[in-house]
Amino acid sequence: MKIWQKNTDVDRFVEAFTVGNDRELDLQLAAADVLGSLAHTRMLHTIGLLDSRDLAAVQDGLKALYREVIAGDFSIGEHVEDVHSQVELLLTQRIGDAGKKIHSGRSRNDQVLVDLKLFFRTEIERMVKNTGDLFNRLVSLSDKYQSVLLPGYTHLQIAMPSSFGLWFGAYAESLVDDMEVMLAAWKVCNKNPLGSAAGYGSSFPLNRRLTTELLGFETLNYNVVYAQMGRGKTERILAQAMSSVAATLAKLAMDICLYINQNFGFIGFPDHLTTGSSIMPHKKNPDVFELVRGRCNKIQALPNEIALMTTNLPSGYHRDLQLLKENLFPAFKSLNECLEITAFMLDHIQIKDDILADPKYDYLFSVEVVNDEVRKGIPFREAYRNIGLAIEAGTFKPQKAVNHTHEGSIGNLCNAEIRQAFDAVVTAFGFERVNEALRKLVD
Repeated sequence: MKIWQKNTDVDRFVEAFTVGNDRELDLQLAAADVLGSLAHTRMLHTIGLLDSRDLAAVQDGLKALYREVIAGDFSIGEHVEDVHSQVELLLTQRIGDAGKKIHSGRSRNDQVLVDLKLFFRTEIERMVKNTGDLFNRLVSLSDKYQSVLLPGYTHLQIAMPSSFGLWFGAYAESLVDDMEVMLAAWKVCNKNPLGSAAGYGSSFPLNRRLTTELLGFETLNYNVVYAQMGRGKTERILAQAMSSVAATLAKLAMDICLYINQNFGFIGFPDHLTTGSSIMPHKKNPDVFELVRGRCNKIQALPNEIALMTTNLPSGYHRDLQLLKENLFPAFKSLNECLEITAFMLDHIQIKDDILADPKYDYLFSVEVVNDEVRKGIPFREAYRNIGLAIEAGTFKPQKAVNHTHEGSIGNLCNAEIRQAFDAVVTAFGFERVNEALRKLVD
């Protein structure tokens, strides 16, 4: 069943090629598709294209379908082209001719656009929630281990004293900026394209502000041509936000892979959270974090993949855009799993004390000794030279007391301010307002 088909059957080879993986991927859009139709048909009633009797039948039928989707009882038939066709087919079978009226004033183009934006909003909320869980773990660990020192590195050479408080807190604050990028993607996704039809509007007097309100969108994509041009651009912007989160996770995973290495030996994990070797009985491999690193590096490639798939497409719809789902949809699952497993693993991380007692880390404290000389009135350049000569002569004596008090340093992490910044970004999404609008739509 194809909602566009007339009297000519499409060659089966061509049909299989053009449909591709859409049936499987479209299942993820089923709830969004029903929500879009609930809003669209209520709007059609207000402009006289659905009478009250038909509207009641359509609304009841769509709400029943929505419950089936949520319960996992919805599927797309083998001979049905996509989720839009399946919803309309089932609705028509159940309520009769009224089901055939729900497509008035729209095209599959704006139907899939609104489906995607509704779906993206749901996925963004899930990613923000999982990011928040990881953020909380990081801040808690930062507070707990504020004063436990570890080496800081530049150029992978020992540089200055750091702390686990700084290390965990750095990744927490990184997630704040990642959420700022995600918020920008949310704002792009939270604009209503419904009513743009095939990209050139409709001769029906559609009330696009009404569907915007019903679906909880902040505003609408006003220009109907641009609404269609947003396909691909929206995905790329969202992928860039996901890439930002992934970059933070990949860097953290790389640090952990280094720090668990015996040559560092800063951290550990229980045996049941690491893997072994088929030949070397001593091995405790950080496979979880190697896979987090690899998965997140794949996600960082996603914006470029989408850009290359959409580069130089002229305005209007093109079937190339269908393929974006194959790249983007699996990335949602992958990134959420990486966020969840990282938070889980950090719950079991083991921190080593007295790392800097090892003499090989003595030079970490050279800046502390230089600063101590400066406090005694010696000019910085002279103090720097004196300590450098002592290091070369092998007479350098470290002073291992660290007294950093300025904002964001070992002794003043500013975690409360970082948490406040994170909470402010998350609040700006306005998830509850959106969810309340959708609850009203399906009640």
